[in-house]
Amino acid sequence: MKKIIITAVLALGALSLFGCHTAAFNHEKPLQAMQQSYSGVLPCADCSGLKTSLFLQQDGTYILQEVYQGSKEGDQSFASYGRWARTADKLVLTDSHGEKRYFHPKDENLEMLDHSGEPIVSSFNYTLKPVQQSLPKTPMALTGMMQYSADAASFKDCATGNIFPMSANKTLEAGYLAARKAPNQLVFISMDGHFMTEPSMEEGQMQRAVVADKNISFDANKVCP
Repeated sequence: MKKIIITAVLALGALSLFGCHTAAFNHEKPLQAMQQSYSGVLPCADCSGLKTSLFLQQDGTYILQEVYQGSKEGDQSFASYGRWARTADKLVLTDSHGEKRYFHPKDENLEMLDHSGEPIVSSFNYTLKPVQQSLPKTPMALTGMMQYSADAASFKDCATGNIFPMSANKTLEAGYLAARKAPNQLVFISMDGHFMTEPSMEEGQMQRAVVADKNISFDANKVCP
């Protein structure tokens, strides 16, 4: 009987904690469980502005594009990829190298936080606003395991373990076939690539696919860490 009572008390305690977190998060109008994108021009030390576009995917991954506007070399675009997670008051981005970035949901917007996850005290704008925009084509460093079979290629991403269809071409196919040691073998690939949205096999559905842009390298003796 005591065990039943103790278990019930612990369960109620856990629910109370969950309720507190939920209430705090609801007060901040949290991100919904759907694909969303945000954009804004953030302060930049050596350029006129850092145009930042953040894409949150339903599978818990994100794509971040940053365009250094008006730099000495002109506009320069960079992109990164990783996982996103939510706490009661923060959105946490973790890239493929384990580096983290933090944002605070505020109304419908996101406020960028510092490298420790604390508010930035400044008169400058650190806000990203919700927008509708297409996935960027800026190449980013990607590593994974590729398989090519029956004229179809797939890519298992090392950073997240997610599997995506891959936009194949003759160069990519030839590189895979030259590197593999057995039919249908998973072969390690590193490249600069980007994601695109395309129709899936299911009618009316869309899916993300990987496009290999440049710096493509195969190694049949290597696997994801």
